[in-house]
Amino acid sequence: MPKQKWLELFQESLHSQGSSEAIGTGDALDKELTGCQFSDPRLGRRFRKFARQLSTRLGQTIPLACQDWTNTKAAYRFLSNGRVNEMAILAGHFQATRERFVATDGPILVLHDTTEFSYTRESKEAIGILYKSCGRKDKDGRPRLHTVCGILMHSSLAVTAEGLPLGLAAIKFWTRSKFKGN
Repeated sequence: MPKQKWLELFQESLHSQGSSEAIGTGDALDKELTGCQFSDPRLGRRFRKFARQLSTRLGQTIPLACQDWTNTKAAYRFLSNGRVNEMAILAGHFQATRERFVATDGPILVLHDTTEFSYTRESKEAIGILYKSCGRKDKDGRPRLHTVCGILMHSSLAVTAEGLPLGLAAIKFWTRSKFKGN
């Protein structure tokens, strides 16, 4: 679906649900983050600021989205905080998805996908294993077996029959310490 058509459908959905917000406005983002519950209110404030920074520079790296070293460092500290996890970050989005789901007439499709995020690491224990792969050949011409490290993500996206995304219904991240008994 072309981006412009998707934007039109999304705007139409917002208006049919009684919302007058435009995509990317602070009010729409604040509604999406309302259900986020962190153990410390400072974490909630930091997350809302970080989300606003990311929303104004979609697709950019964290340093480019944050614009300066202070905000970049604060974002990385937030993400590495032991009291922050994906469920705390996504709680508001899940709540907003449920509200859009309830407000929608007609059938809702839930699309599932598993995505691999692969990373180069010296130690597979640092991140987890995706799979074993035959890569480049060694000096004797035999294929070399190497371990591909990374994270797996399974997501469930709720969409209308017309293809309008309502949001994530579920998400799970995991890694493997072993792959096929190795």
